Amino acid sequence: MDQTHEVFNQSSALVDVDLFATNRGLRDALAWHAPDLQLAPLQSLGRELGTAAMQTHARLANVHPPQLLTHDRFGRRVDEVEFHPSYHALMAAAVGAGLHGTPWAGGAHAHLQRAAGFMLFTELEPSVLCPISMTYAVAPALRGNAAVHADWSPKLQSRWYDPQLRFVADKPGVTMGMGMTEKQGGSDVRANTTRAEHAGRDGWGERYAITGHKWFFSAPMCDAFLVLAQAPAGLSCFFLPRVLPDGTRNAIRIQRLKDKLGNKANASSEVEFHGAQAWLVGEEGRGVPQILEMGTMTRLDCALGTSGLMRQALALALHHTAERKAFGKTLASQPLMRNVLADLALESEAATALALRLAHAFDRADDPHEQRMARLLTPVAKFWICKRGSAFGQEAMECLGGNGYVEEGGQGVMARIYREMPLNSIWEGAGNIMALDLLRVLRRGDVGEALAAELAPARGNAALDRLAAVLPQRIAQVEGEVEARRLAEDIALAVQAALLVRHSAPAVADAFCASRIDGDWGRSFGSLPSACDFDAIIARATPH
Repeated sequence: MDQTHEVFNQSSALVDVDLFATNRGLRDALAWHAPDLQLAPLQSLGRELGTAAMQTHARLANVHPPQLLTHDRFGRRVDEVEFHPSYHALMAAAVGAGLHGTPWAGGAHAHLQRAAGFMLFTELEPSVLCPISMTYAVAPALRGNAAVHADWSPKLQSRWYDPQLRFVADKPGVTMGMGMTEKQGGSDVRANTTRAEHAGRDGWGERYAITGHKWFFSAPMCDAFLVLAQAPAGLSCFFLPRVLPDGTRNAIRIQRLKDKLGNKANASSEVEFHGAQAWLVGEEGRGVPQILEMGTMTRLDCALGTSGLMRQALALALHHTAERKAFGKTLASQPLMRNVLADLALESEAATALALRLAHAFDRADDPHEQRMARLLTPVAKFWICKRGSAFGQEAMECLGGNGYVEEGGQGVMARIYREMPLNSIWEGAGNIMALDLLRVLRRGDVGEALAAELAPARGNAALDRLAAVLPQRIAQVEGEVEARRLAEDIALAVQAALLVRHSAPAVADAFCASRIDGDWGRSFGSLPSACDFDAIIARATPH
């Protein structure tokens, strides 16, 4: 056979990389927030998630998406979703790492450590983390029903993954999901029409029959869900298990699975409830406050997840450009490409810093300052980090050229990242919802002082000092919704800059402030001022 060409000048696969050891920004942020943090679990997780075996699981879980089985071959309704074995392998790894409900068992820096692990796992595969994130968010909400909490909380904190549909007493561990969104409402959950009718009382408290539908019902194979429905006193929160105490399956009918842009390994669905049994959590008519509380946790995960995706996209771009040559030298040594790579590196580390700062606040919930920062930074981080994700993914893909755009049977990881990026910006409240949440937080009147106190230790950079000086006044004088997005952006940039000044390398902090705050930055990545230390920034970010 004639040889027409040989393969050369192609970069190698980025495989068998220790995701934790090579992420200097993540490690420095953790060391600054929690010098006594036990790193062994994260070190072990970072080594595992970068292996070829785990990358294969991620690929297979995406190219073999979930399949809906509404009936068995005898015509009986089963309403089950069938997953590829690699999906279950990934779920077992995430549960085994304690990325779901485990932090609620307590322990020093439990939420911060979990946040770092969540970011590392997102670099490997984000879509299986939907049920993991929801389990994390709903676990504390079950305290509104003491009996359910007593039976389910230990299983939600367990590190055993059991995909079988069985009653909670017969399982070593469980996961939970949510059912909030309906066709006519979206974020406006008060428009929900699903109704709840009182049906008695038993060992789990007040029992209701739920009838209605949910337009987005993610991870329908979870063991139970928190759902919103209209009760006599108004919109209320209910605990709805898949398998009832008598061993029968609850009346949840899966209508279809969503055909989505990305997030392929996760089974997002539409469902109907036909008198499904559920138990009241909290008080009737108090569903919205409970949802907002859970949303705080899932919005943290949106920021963490996008930060993890940024880091992996950056690592792929750095790896490819270091090996690919053009015009006689590697892409990474070309001056303009170095500007792009350094700019991406700044964005990635700043996202990591802000997301971990928010997670750290959850570990110190008894501190009044941390309470205020958690309220402030939840909508800010969710808005800004997730908003930057899609632009970041596109620029990182461009570093790989056409190779980055190719799926190649799931081996094109950059393409998978690019399709995933918009989701976190939409899920759990899109940009406008986050901006409106920020306004609600600001009306409480105490967060302006908390922000000033947060920024004060980073004084010394002229650009940051100027922004920090005007923010309290802007917060106090904000008048309407039209200003909310810009204010969220500036608060995010100020906090990111302050964090980088305090725990990153001077080259990173100086370049971030000079570009994002001082006005010398252009409208696209790769427009850093020429005075930036590109060598130091790129070396810090490179996945050696």
